[in-house]
Amino acid sequence: MAAGTRDTRRGRTRGRSTAGAVLAGLLFASACAAPRDTADRVTAEEIGVTLDRRATAVMAHDTKAYLAALDPRAESFRAAQRTELRNLADVPLESWAYKVNGVSGAGTGRVSADVELRYRFKGYDNAPMSSSRTVELVRRGADGPWYIAADRAAEDTPGLLWQQGDVEVVRGTHSLVLGVGRPAEELRRVADTADRAVPAVSGAWPEPWARRVVVLVPESVDDMAGLLGSPVESYRGIAAVTTGEVGGSGRRPADRVIVNPQAYGMLGEFGRRVVLTHETTHVATRSHTSAATPVWLSEGFADLTAYRQESRTAQELAPDLAEAVRGGDLPARLPVDEDFGFGGDAETLAKAYEGGWLACELIVRDWGEEELIAFYKAVGARSGRDGAVEHAMQNVLGTTPQDFTARWRDYLRDRLG
Repeated sequence: MAAGTRDTRRGRTRGRSTAGAVLAGLLFASACAAPRDTADRVTAEEIGVTLDRRATAVMAHDTKAYLAALDPRAESFRAAQRTELRNLADVPLESWAYKVNGVSGAGTGRVSADVELRYRFKGYDNAPMSSSRTVELVRRGADGPWYIAADRAAEDTPGLLWQQGDVEVVRGTHSLVLGVGRPAEELRRVADTADRAVPAVSGAWPEPWARRVVVLVPESVDDMAGLLGSPVESYRGIAAVTTGEVGGSGRRPADRVIVNPQAYGMLGEFGRRVVLTHETTHVATRSHTSAATPVWLSEGFADLTAYRQESRTAQELAPDLAEAVRGGDLPARLPVDEDFGFGGDAETLAKAYEGGWLACELIVRDWGEEELIAFYKAVGARSGRDGAVEHAMQNVLGTTPQDFTARWRDYLRDRLG
């Protein structure tokens, strides 16, 4: 979850319509515009130098060099930044870089820059994570260097884990777990469960993927919401979520599984295993999940993978939908995306997940696991939702949405009735 710059200058001529007047107007406009453009460019380059120094200091864990890039007069900011750098001490960074996307206030002694922070975790990220930042800088002296006076998340940008406290790091065989304010033994148990999830997912999803997962464990559900940039009410009963970009933009950032320590902590071993296997499935299938993929398919496949090696019955795994079916309330349609909203009715949400899982299980029964994967990929290969499912059902499964829905309703009666 990058901004760009654009030239918004507009020219307007007034006065006589002679060639001389037009030429003079053009020359005047050029003479006025050039210094401003040059100032913007030069300021951005100078700011880039300051941010590069800061990035180098982060990678070297060099506190003195890191503080040297900060405004000497911003005492509280310097203290907060010293703590933030200390919080990062154990995080295995492979890279840390800044890109300046725009500058406002050029030509003055204080500017505001739109900046993109890009960073990777060593051994885990194939692509960088990014965070949009608003960085304020001041110049001390007419020709002096720029100093960073403030650095905050841009509007609607999630926070960063190391801004919440000292990061504890636990490395597993297939996992990297980063936690704040949680006991080390708890983080080790999360890593052990994630280590079991990765090979389980690889067994269900044979397509190429990283076969490793990064898990963030904040101190509280409020901190979890901060890492997601969403209201806390959306996540109180949710044990974990996976971040990542879908939609076929071509810029795939690294995925993160973010745990709600309160809800996750209330689960037993079975629940924790299912949750992390489900979320790890999203990491594995991300490159084949797009805006065309209906939520019932992505969530249903993740649940199918999580339940694949479990011995629970369908009634145990889908209690809400089973109760509805036994009561004669058979769903008329497959779950729609809106049914999966975290802020909606809990029963509707539960039945949506259960229905998606059983739809994927039906495909395995009637067509096979390979065809389910081929169907998933065919849907995700489309750039938009219109016709994507219909096209994939026809080409891969040889059926129609109407026929599939009828089969699914019969399957619910057989499995849950």
